[in-house]
Amino acid sequence: MEKRFGVKDFLLFAVLLMVLISVWLMMFQVDRQWEFISKVEKQIEEQSKDLAELRRQIRVGGTLDNSAQSVDSGTDASWQGFSRLAEVRERKDYARGDWIVEAFSVASPTMTPYIAGDAYAATIQQLVLDTLATRDPETLEWLPLVASEWTASEDGLNYVFKIREGVRFADGRSLTAKDVEFTFRFFMDSKIAAPRVRAYFNRVDSVQARGNQVTFEMKEPYFESFEIVAQMPILAEHFYGKYLESVEQAEVYNTSTNLLFGSGPYRLDNVEDWVPGQTLELVANERYWGAFPGTFSKLIFQTITTDTARLTEFKNGDLDIYGARPLEYRDLLEDKSIVERTHNFEYFNPRGGYSYIAWNQLKDGKPTAFANPKVRQAMTYLTDRQRIIDEIYLGYAVAANGPFNPLGSQMNKSLPTRDYNLQKAKQLLKESGFIDRDGDGVIESEGGQPFSFELTYPSGSDDYKRMMLLLKDSYVRAGILMEPTPTQWPMMIEALDKKNFDAISLAWTAGFEVDVYQMLHSSQTEPGGDNFMNYKNADLDQAIELARGELDEEKRMVHWQQAHEIIWEDQPYTYLTWRKSLAFVDGRFENVRTVRSGLNRGGLWRMPIEWYVTQGQQRYSN
Repeated sequence: MEKRFGVKDFLLFAVLLMVLISVWLMMFQVDRQWEFISKVEKQIEEQSKDLAELRRQIRVGGTLDNSAQSVDSGTDASWQGFSRLAEVRERKDYARGDWIVEAFSVASPTMTPYIAGDAYAATIQQLVLDTLATRDPETLEWLPLVASEWTASEDGLNYVFKIREGVRFADGRSLTAKDVEFTFRFFMDSKIAAPRVRAYFNRVDSVQARGNQVTFEMKEPYFESFEIVAQMPILAEHFYGKYLESVEQAEVYNTSTNLLFGSGPYRLDNVEDWVPGQTLELVANERYWGAFPGTFSKLIFQTITTDTARLTEFKNGDLDIYGARPLEYRDLLEDKSIVERTHNFEYFNPRGGYSYIAWNQLKDGKPTAFANPKVRQAMTYLTDRQRIIDEIYLGYAVAANGPFNPLGSQMNKSLPTRDYNLQKAKQLLKESGFIDRDGDGVIESEGGQPFSFELTYPSGSDDYKRMMLLLKDSYVRAGILMEPTPTQWPMMIEALDKKNFDAISLAWTAGFEVDVYQMLHSSQTEPGGDNFMNYKNADLDQAIELARGELDEEKRMVHWQQAHEIIWEDQPYTYLTWRKSLAFVDGRFENVRTVRSGLNRGGLWRMPIEWYVTQGQQRYSN
């Protein structure tokens, strides 16, 4: 007998489907309710912390008011760090809210303070962790931040900072002078894997908190003493203190990726579960103590490791800030739709830094070919920087002749830039024992070993890839075989730490005056130090030490210029280029402009963000 799907069957099926849909809706509603309950519980927990902090302040006789709520930041000198932002907030169209969305080109391996060593992590930490002082982005004048005032001895050996009342961490706990003292004790502890930081603070003798003041005593004069102590990111002892209790706890800290907590205007939203490569979300710190809360509700940092993908996201309007490569910049300026919806800028950023190739002189305990300064000089003569500038950077760069900013006074301008010179390079290589011994076109050492090496560089960059091909062609003309080796960022960091590379191409950030101790002093060849190419020169060490200890600027520049002459002769790096910054910013942002320190986007030196979006132009929900 044939079975048919009748009306009764249809009705039963419809009822069953409705039941299933109802069950699914109930489950969805329960999930939403559970999410709502979780948020409410978190808010209650945070409010309880605030009440507990208020009770604690009452017990110790503290003030209940946040100082920031009653201060006139335009007239009170202790709040001058917020004066530029105060002027912006007085505009009639100023509004809080909206997000800034941008992308990092690499996945930073960690955001943990004093462990992270890359510029991307520094960008995040500048928005989460506070310091004692900030700077005016135009005049570069030092201005109060966590410290309301300070004094400095004439000999540069003593600095006393007064901690302002009302500064709180993101959980509501007060920031005190004790936290500043703890921070120094924390990263100077050998259990914490922070040798780079300890190198910068090696001239600080002691840090002591007394009441609401903290005193830094220096072992000897140092020209950057004030900047180092004033810009020390402050850690909360109640949050980080447990990691000094044992070697095991310290190792937890050293291997962490997300232990980022502070008193700044923003906090890491997914601090408990963020892992490298994931999108970073900074949300406004609702307990921020400063004169004004953060303008933007969220700051989003995506990890997009390829140039093409970042460009596509920007063109689609999904990125608000885009640092363009020269070829892209030229093409985008011809795109009417892009120009109409963005601001564009081209400028030499004093902190933008320089690119370089570092020649490793000691690998696996044995000297390499690059241990010979004549070989390093030859490699510089073989590096056609003008061709790199013309063909890859389209003229938006200048050749670097050392680590010192051409805009500053450290640079020894009497030193000529080594231009491409194949014959000079071949002569230096011959004097170093490298000649073609078997007629195959490749030069060999006196022991018969072909001159070949790997040049490690960051993967995902089309500009780097093109530059590597250009360099390979230049080197092979001298009989040198170079194999370009693109490498992911975490592996780059590992290679630097272990010093297990032949040569590596990267970039250093800079400033108007920079201290090259960390990357070029012989003492910094220790594990974790930034002299990762094992370069040692006693004369350079002495010049660096004399410069660091000289407080008189005119005399200090003499020592820096002597150091530059030694670096120029030795070529521990082949210094490549100082590049222009080529940036696009979404047009809905107001008050975007260049200043002496770059763009006035905030973050740098803990400067407040001066941008905003008018109410009618805001794109994202708060």
